[in-house]
Amino acid sequence: MVTYAAERLLEEVAYVAYHFHWPRGEILDLEHHERRRWVEEIARINTRVNEGR
Repeated sequence: MVTYAAERLLEEVAYVAYHFHWPRGEILDLEHHERRRWVEEIARINTRVNEGR
């Protein structure tokens, strides 16, 4: 069984919680691929905002 690095998980939870204000428990309940998808979407949103689009 492969485990996801605790530090990386913490970073993802903090990132999503900061940007979307979701509770930690709800973020932790997400499947890994779904949580990663939200992290990627937030990054895209931030990129667009920073580029002035």
